[in-house]
Amino acid sequence: MEGAAAVAQDLLALGYGALPETVARGSWCPDFRALCARLAAELATLGALEQREEGAEVLSARDGPAAEDEFLRQLAGLLRALHCPDRALGGDGLALALREPGAGLRLLSFLCAEIQAARLLCLQSRRDLSPVPPLRQGTEGADMVQELLLTRQALGLPKPMPRTPASQLLQEIHAKISELLPSVPPGSMQPLLSYPLNSPQWEALESLSQSLTEQYGCRRCLLLKRLDLTTASFHWSHRAEIQGAAMRAVLSPLRELLTPESDVSIAHVLAARADLSRLVPATSVAARRGTSCAIHKVMMGHVPDRGGRPNELEAPMPTWQRRREDGGGWKAGHQRWGHKKKKKK
Repeated sequence: MEGAAAVAQDLLALGYGALPETVARGSWCPDFRALCARLAAELATLGALEQREEGAEVLSARDGPAAEDEFLRQLAGLLRALHCPDRALGGDGLALALREPGAGLRLLSFLCAEIQAARLLCLQSRRDLSPVPPLRQGTEGADMVQELLLTRQALGLPKPMPRTPASQLLQEIHAKISELLPSVPPGSMQPLLSYPLNSPQWEALESLSQSLTEQYGCRRCLLLKRLDLTTASFHWSHRAEIQGAAMRAVLSPLRELLTPESDVSIAHVLAARADLSRLVPATSVAARRGTSCAIHKVMMGHVPDRGGRPNELEAPMPTWQRRREDGGGWKAGHQRWGHKKKKKK
């Protein structure tokens, strides 16, 4: 059976040995109860049952006439505490559910999965208990030491002892990376910088890096200024006056993370792989597969011309009207230059 083979493989990986042949008999089998009790005991040791409900005790594999009933009672509480997703096993009729074919294997598979998850969480909590100690800013070599400690933590190496030489740290990192390299697919770790540089070339590279950092810092300042003006424009409405405090509470933490200084250095050039130089066009099929959406297929209809092209417009010519016989021409705005009224005699 595929299920029995999978459970047997999980038990071997967890260090519990081979799967007993009598496990298929169910809860009335002492070997099945003993195996479940061992798995439950490890879950309790790893702390997976700390917040269990009252009555959800660790399983016991006792012998006797009432051993199976006690085992089922404890198992029901254990499955409720672990929030077993199997409705048949997590329901009220656990005794009848375990008599069905394959129910015992499903139970063992669930307990094995819980142990695997508990072991991973326990390992993660141990790493969190020994974080990288913060270093004082401005000290000489602080950034380098911080990078070494983070590299060791990423590789799963233990925390070094105080005053450990940097050469020893590098040797341990090199040994660990050499151990992991055979498991990496071939050709995926080719460096982008494939030849060594001399001292003048390193100086030129440093000067180029400094120039690019200043240039991109100016660009980032411009973009951040535009961002600040855009966010400030949202506070001009009457509704924003009421929600102003809530808007600032959301935007301020995000804005503080954006700084004009760039963290890209020459170390990133040394760590870059050859696949970084492969530029994929934004209009390629692979790129469009992740960016295309239904809005791109909507055809816009006729829209009015909003103008904005003064070079295509001609200056309007003045219009002239004929003088009307009733003298209305003077009323059209013409002025009588140099005309004097006659004096009455």
